[in-house]
Amino acid sequence: MNQYETVFILTPVLSDEQTKETVAKFKKILTDNGAEIVNEEAWGLKKMAYAIEKKSTGFYFLMEFKAEPEVIKTLETGYRRDEKVIRFMTVKLDKYAALYAEKRRAKLGKKVEEEA
Repeated sequence: MNQYETVFILTPVLSDEQTKETVAKFKKILTDNGAEIVNEEAWGLKKMAYAIEKKSTGFYFLMEFKAEPEVIKTLETGYRRDEKVIRFMTVKLDKYAALYAEKRRAKLGKKVEEEA
């Protein structure tokens, strides 16, 4: 199994419920195909560097997961078919990137604990 990271941007006109449903749909695609979700983050509504489909903002989401390479094709087909997704990018993490992502998660976890 390889480790992957995918970031996708949803259109800003969605309600909270619609965004949660869409993210859940993509998580289900991954889990149904045997992927193990390692981490997920909702980065929230952010301004984009340039307008896409006449929209200058979007809801950003990140998911890290372990899966077989065939799962990526299924996931990206799901992204392309969903009109709520403006952009997406999936990358395979090498061992150094996976280590960095693990350190980043640990650092974020400490921040959340301190704020609570």
